Amino acid sequence: MTGFWNGLLGLRRGPWERVASLTIALGVVMLMQPFVLWAFTWSFVVTLTGTVMFVVVSHFRE
Repeated sequence: MTGFWNGLLGLRRGPWERVASLTIALGVVMLMQPFVLWAFTWSFVVTLTGTVMFVVVSHFRE
């Protein structure tokens, strides 16, 4: 777990790609659930944020 936090602080690709992937997954789950309207409303923004984050993070060093 310490390696994960060091990777985040050191701007390494692996940990940041995991965060971006989880953000995209959260946006998709928010989009597919039918119960909470605010989650459905913000799902596109969360998914878009995760996608842009993934594109930016893919340029970080290993």
